[in-house]
Amino acid sequence: MSAPVILTLDQGTTSTRAILFDIAGSEIASASRSLEQHYPGDGCVEHDATEIITASKAVLREALDRAGRKAADVAAIGVTNQRETVVVWDRRTGEPVSRALVWQDRRTAPACEALRERGIEPRLTALTGLLLDPYFSGTKLAWILDSQPGLRARAEAGDLLAGTMDCWVIWNLTGGAVHATDATNASRTLLFDIHTQDWSDELLELFRVPRPLLPRVLDCADDYGSTLPEILGAPVAIRGVAGDQQAALMGQGCIRPGEMKATYGTGCFLLLNTGETAPLSSTRLLTTVAARLGGRATYALEGSIFVAGAALQWINEGLAFPGGGAEVEALARQARPGHGVTMVPAFTGLGAPWWDPDARGALLGMTRDTGLAEIADSAFEAAAFQTRDLIEAMRLDAASAFGPEAELRVDGGMSRSAWFCQKLADLTRVPVGRASYEETTALGAALFAGIGCGLYPDVVAAAAARPATTRLEALTPAETADAAYAGWLKSVSRIRSDT
Repeated sequence: MSAPVILTLDQGTTSTRAILFDIAGSEIASASRSLEQHYPGDGCVEHDATEIITASKAVLREALDRAGRKAADVAAIGVTNQRETVVVWDRRTGEPVSRALVWQDRRTAPACEALRERGIEPRLTALTGLLLDPYFSGTKLAWILDSQPGLRARAEAGDLLAGTMDCWVIWNLTGGAVHATDATNASRTLLFDIHTQDWSDELLELFRVPRPLLPRVLDCADDYGSTLPEILGAPVAIRGVAGDQQAALMGQGCIRPGEMKATYGTGCFLLLNTGETAPLSSTRLLTTVAARLGGRATYALEGSIFVAGAALQWINEGLAFPGGGAEVEALARQARPGHGVTMVPAFTGLGAPWWDPDARGALLGMTRDTGLAEIADSAFEAAAFQTRDLIEAMRLDAASAFGPEAELRVDGGMSRSAWFCQKLADLTRVPVGRASYEETTALGAALFAGIGCGLYPDVVAAAAARPATTRLEALTPAETADAAYAGWLKSVSRIRSDT
């Protein structure tokens, strides 16, 4: 008999992938389908939810086929997904009433601003840990219900269902038998009280969202039913679910207070595990559910950087420098020591903890002998400085979570560079744990599924199954890093829209 494996469905913003893992956390096979983006208007981003289901079924089958495995070999399926993207569908026919509204969609910004002017945000933050922003699902869901006559009445009658992409995928894979989401995805909707761990009647009334529309909220390792037999040849249990960033937190083994991870892609998401304490941020970070296991929730502080790897892409495209990230790194390593150039890559404003959407990017400190190498180096430094912004904010919000063994575990494109990871350790003054395996989001969902089906006895055993990391300590003196960071803060102050 073949050793059991875990199959993960990673439903992302630009693609839908399936990855097959063994119980040691090693990848066996994978498959992927790209996802078409729809832009029907300024600030509008949509997905075809039916396309997502077709792709999900296809990649699950393909990953198994590539590994030469059968459904009987799969102990469980784990699901992870783009958070905040929401869809509404007919309970009877399964047909979406519209395209899904993607987390990037900004069409509900006026509604958010109207609520903010009413003084709603402090109460909303106290209940959800979030800020009043169209990024989250609540206003998107309300918009969909108002987009066609009669939808709200159908929702109140229980004829419609709604959910984030995990919920939509599970409902379809189980043939409509299970309408459920997990606590991490629920915590990103603006409708979920993270303290009581239930949908908030107060918030449902505020956003005019009928409760019958919403799914059950389960643990990250739980019983989400089984796939229809015709999808993979036999039913397979679905036993793990988590939103993408929380899945990556698990995939990095950040299961204890003070453990944190940063994922460097176009932007960067940094999450700090705060244990069973849900701190109310004084620095406008988000408080979110990190995981829920055995009915007990743990929490995380979350900060987002809008531009990380995108700054390297700008050097390729905006400055017409050929090559990819590796070539930009090679260029940056030629920069003069102490060149004094600072890039503040606020191309689309500044993210946490500044939250300044009207700030714009700048290059500061240039002299006659500044060249592309110095600009390239400043792009890498900007990612490190923005990471330190978040770490310093988290120290203020959750000082007790930072112990002497604090470590920043990193993944994503920029983490492939050992040189950048060392720069990150030097400038943040926090040791960096560099993952040897990059697909930590899919791995985290697999680990949750492994707990849910009993392959791992507990979360500690599951976290121990992940591939090892390489730890990098700061090599430069603290005074040097602190002086450089002070220069960064001065540069940020010069481009803020409110200064």
